[in-house]
Amino acid sequence: MKRFNRKIVLMVFAQFLTIAVMMAQEADTVSKKDNLNSITVKPKSGIVRVAGAVNGTVITQQELFKAACCNLGESFTTNPSVDVNYSDAATGAKQIKLLGLSGTYVQMLTENLPNFRIAAAPYSLGYVPGPWIKSIQVSKGSASVRNGYESITGQIDVEYLKPDDDKSLAVNLFGNTMGKLEANADANIHVKGPLATELLLHYENEWGNHDKNKDSFVDMPKVRQYNVQNRWRSVGEHYIFHAGVGLLNEKREGGQRGHHHTPLADPYLININTERYEAYMKHAFVLNQEKGTNIALMANGSLHEMDGGYGKKSYDVNQKNLYAQLMFESNFTPEHNLSAGLSLNHDYLKQNAMGMLHLPSDELIPIGAIGDYTPNHITQKETTSGVYAQYTYNKNSRFILMGGLRLDHSNLYGTFLTPRVHIKYIPFDLVNFRLSAGKGYRTPFALAENSNLLASGRWLRVDSDLKQEEAWNYGASISWLIPISDKLLKLNTDYYYTNFKEQAIVDYEMGSDLIHIHNLSGKSYSHTFQIDATYPLFKGMTLTAAYRLNDVKSSYGKDNKLMTKPLTSRYKGLITASYKTPLGLWQFDATLQLNGSGRLPTPTVDAGGNPLWPERFHAFEQVSAQITRWFRHFSIYVGVENLTGFKQKNPIINAENPWSPTFDTTLAWGPVQGAMGYLGIRVNFGKL
Repeated sequence: MKRFNRKIVLMVFAQFLTIAVMMAQEADTVSKKDNLNSITVKPKSGIVRVAGAVNGTVITQQELFKAACCNLGESFTTNPSVDVNYSDAATGAKQIKLLGLSGTYVQMLTENLPNFRIAAAPYSLGYVPGPWIKSIQVSKGSASVRNGYESITGQIDVEYLKPDDDKSLAVNLFGNTMGKLEANADANIHVKGPLATELLLHYENEWGNHDKNKDSFVDMPKVRQYNVQNRWRSVGEHYIFHAGVGLLNEKREGGQRGHHHTPLADPYLININTERYEAYMKHAFVLNQEKGTNIALMANGSLHEMDGGYGKKSYDVNQKNLYAQLMFESNFTPEHNLSAGLSLNHDYLKQNAMGMLHLPSDELIPIGAIGDYTPNHITQKETTSGVYAQYTYNKNSRFILMGGLRLDHSNLYGTFLTPRVHIKYIPFDLVNFRLSAGKGYRTPFALAENSNLLASGRWLRVDSDLKQEEAWNYGASISWLIPISDKLLKLNTDYYYTNFKEQAIVDYEMGSDLIHIHNLSGKSYSHTFQIDATYPLFKGMTLTAAYRLNDVKSSYGKDNKLMTKPLTSRYKGLITASYKTPLGLWQFDATLQLNGSGRLPTPTVDAGGNPLWPERFHAFEQVSAQITRWFRHFSIYVGVENLTGFKQKNPIINAENPWSPTFDTTLAWGPVQGAMGYLGIRVNFGKL
């Protein structure tokens, strides 16, 4: 059966390629006048590699148009480096994985400002609507010290549409076969001189109530979200100003669907209500344009309130964050650059929990027991001040050395040092090398960052003495441009090693009815190797193939046994094909993902001694495809995700007994929905 399914996948993908080839009207050639030894590749769209010492890529808006990209979490469909997976099968929480590790080790930025941290992390990928995104920069490994010390496996920086962009009013409408409707609008006005303002609006309503596997739980929670931002920007000769405010309201409803049709006596329900407010500002004073000398002050703040109900458990959190940075930068000569600055970050979390465990003693409280609630009032505060300096030596863009050093002081963990270095070397025009090494730290707010674990029937224990997470990251990459048949094959390989000195371990191996978050006692590391290639088969037609191998292990259980990290695929393969007709009227895009097998936590057994789930999950394939018709002022797109309909058969363990300790929603390793079709329209109305 598995071979048969793979044949179907390959046949569907091959059929797409056949259609694209048939519609091609001319071959792509490189003029004989071009000198391949000195060619400079500057793609207008797609995934563009950054030019500096840091190993990174930029996902452009044209690349995002190749899929539905309703939000940030769906923007990495065609990216071979980033995985997006469901964290559980009940709340709809998603997490990014980069270099084989969870998204908590990826520093999330919006326009170079840290954002969506701690309590916002479990659902933050749904907080950025796709039509608002102008580009996404993905950096692997330890990144620049300018943005802080938290980057361990990399950074993801989201650039929004700008108030001073050319277009004035655009609308995007989207709907899918799972019962989701979405509407987006962005409008900007050039107020006076260089001053411009922009309004971003988003509404989504996912009212589907599907239960395809008949386990009485909805396959996906119903989500209703309102999201709005107002942004201002002014770019002058000596002064640049950028500021904005935003607010978000979201409601999630999931659990047993019987309460909508056949009422259950005691249904298991999930209700998560979120309100988020944020504001930011940037001021830059240009002192010397010729040398790029400037002083900048940047700051952002957020208030994140979430009230969550998970069956008979509840978790409410009020999070306040304030971040500020003062920086100076100058090119003293064309070869020497210095960036230095001060930063301040303050986090405050007030948490109230009932029906769960967070005790300093070893006493276990059965959170599923009716009436056996233990209220927990937890307040966490951290203020961290820092200073940094970063020097860059650039010799004709052929040799770049970037070294940075941070010194930070936390009221919780004292003073710590963060060194990072990046090297790029281009021996000749068609190849370049990159090396990197650096350290990263992270404060674990374990309960807030893993609130989705409360949907499980297991007991939850979070140690009160969690240490600051600390890891070294080392990376090496090689990129080639290989001339083949008057075209260029872009080939990239990279290897990264992450070694944790301290880590907060989410441990399923402490007992069949327990999830224990505790300090690392043993080893924890990640090895990741990736190779990817892109080649233009003919004019308008581009093919990308990638393969990644992961080796991620940590010490788990009472005996600190070194084991493969659960719910992590051993490998991933990716093939994407994109074809645009010569006049640019039609565009065809398809993606094939091959997701490798992996380990599941040690299975719990039922009363008869039978395991409730297997020891491993198997490999699976997914295909998505989209057709876009472009017109002068609008475009229509239609597509399908998970075309083969593969989904995890029983993502919720022991769904028939939701009040038992063996009930578990956190073992999601694959899609929880089958094939999903969608239709959308983008309209640009032009100037107001």
